[in-house]
Amino acid sequence: MDRAFEFLRRYIGRGGALALVLLVGLTLCGPTAGEARSRGMHELNYFQTSEVEVDGRAATRVEIGLDRDNLSYTVAVAKEQPDTLQITMQKTRRGDVQADIPVRRQEVHGVQFTALDNRTLVVSIQTTHKALQADDYRVRVLPRERRKRLPYRLVIEVLHPAAPTVQTVDGVAGHTVVLDAGHGGSDVGAIGPHRVTEASVTLPVTQAVRDILTASGAEVAMTRDTDVDVYGPGASDRDELQARVDVGVRTPGAEVFVSIHCNAFSNPGAHGMETYYYPKTDADYRLAQLLNEELAQAGGRFNRGVKEARFYVMRHSAMPASLVELAFITNPAEERLLADHDYQQKVAAAIARGIGRFFGGAAK
Repeated sequence: MDRAFEFLRRYIGRGGALALVLLVGLTLCGPTAGEARSRGMHELNYFQTSEVEVDGRAATRVEIGLDRDNLSYTVAVAKEQPDTLQITMQKTRRGDVQADIPVRRQEVHGVQFTALDNRTLVVSIQTTHKALQADDYRVRVLPRERRKRLPYRLVIEVLHPAAPTVQTVDGVAGHTVVLDAGHGGSDVGAIGPHRVTEASVTLPVTQAVRDILTASGAEVAMTRDTDVDVYGPGASDRDELQARVDVGVRTPGAEVFVSIHCNAFSNPGAHGMETYYYPKTDADYRLAQLLNEELAQAGGRFNRGVKEARFYVMRHSAMPASLVELAFITNPAEERLLADHDYQQKVAAAIARGIGRFFGGAAK
C-alpha cells in the first residue's frame, strides 16, 4: 500500500494522492446517493391521492413518485387484513415520503410504508372494502411526464363498489302493487333463539321485492319502508292492521296486496314456508298459489302448502291479497337463513316472480 501511494505521489502529486485517499475513505463509509442509483435502488419522492374514473367506475387513486423506471414489485391482499392491499417493492427505499400517511378519500383511509430490509419496501393501502377482490383494484407504473413535471409513478387505483344489479321480472310493468313488511317499530314480531327479530327480516325482504318490481316497471306502495309503526306507537292491533290496509285504499289503481312475515312456534323443530289467502275474490287463491310455487322452488324450505286463513289484512283488503310466511324464525337453522342477506334476496326475487306470474308474465 505504501509503495502504491508513493507511486501515485510521484506521478500525480501530493494533492492528487490526498484526494484519492479521501475518495477511498468515503467509499468505505458507504454508498452515495449517486452510487445507490447506479446500483439500481429506487427512491420515493412524491405522494398524491385523487378521485378518478377507471373503465366507467369511480375510483380512489394513490400515486407514489419514483426517481427511476423499471420497478420490480408484487401485489397481494394482506392475509390477516382483507381490507388492505400490499405492494412489495424490490430495491426501493422510502426517501422523503412519510412512513404513515392518513388519507380521507372515499375508498382509502390510510397508507403506510414499511421497510422489510435495506432493499425491500412494502406499501400498505388501507381501504374501505371489507374484503378486497381482484377486480377491486388496479396497480401499474406510469412513465415520467417531463412537461407536467411528474416523475415515474407507482399508481394504485381502488375502485368504488359496483352498483348492485337489480333483477327484473316480466308482467308487472304498468301494474300497481301494495307491499306490507310485517311488524316494525314498537312491534318486533317473533324473536329467534339468537335474537333475530321478525321485523328485522321482513323489512329488507320487502324492500328488495319493491326494488325488483320498480325496476321492472311496476308502481309499488309500501305500508312501511323504515322500522316504524304504521299507525303509530301504542296503537291497538286492529288500528295498526287497518292502517296497513288503508295504504292500499289510498293507493290509486292498487291491484294486489302482499304481506311478508316469518313464522314462529313453541317447538323449535317446526320448519318450512307457507302462503295464505282469504277467498273474498276469485283471484286470492291464485295469488297465494303462485307465490307458494316460487318460494318453494327458490328458498329450498319444506313446503307447508297454501292455506286459507282469516288474517285481517287479507279479509279487509278489497284487492286480491296473500300473506307469506318465509320460514320459522324460531327454528335455529331457518333463523340463520332468514338473517342472511343472500337468502333474503333469493326469497324476495321469488315473491317478485310470483307477482309477475299473477299478472301474466314470465320471469326474466
